[in-house]
Amino acid sequence: MTREDLKAFCAALPQATHVVQWGNADVYKVGGKVFAIIGMAQSGASVTFKASDLAYEILSDSPGLRPAPYMASRGLKWIQHYDAPGLSDDSLRDHIAASYEMVLSGLSKKKRAALGL
Repeated sequence: MTREDLKAFCAALPQATHVVQWGNADVYKVGGKVFAIIGMAQSGASVTFKASDLAYEILSDSPGLRPAPYMASRGLKWIQHYDAPGLSDDSLRDHIAASYEMVLSGLSKKKRAALGL
């Protein structure tokens, strides 16, 4: 997926917001909490997303994927898709959507209600 494809997908998720932070990274949030970070890797667009414990264990050793720099060093279960072969476009969309859902489920009921979610 291109950077523009990734941005369009993240922006289309309900109540997703976008800010540019950390050296021109496109940061997508729901309820003020990050669910995806899109930046540039050596071979093109990279995307960082939150992962379940199982997904983190499986994906962290896959070619083109790695524990997200900075976040993983702090014990957070985030994966960075940075190079080929990585994930297929469909699988990448599924993991970003799962990251969105994990972040959304961590919001208070009051916050979710305020967002209409």
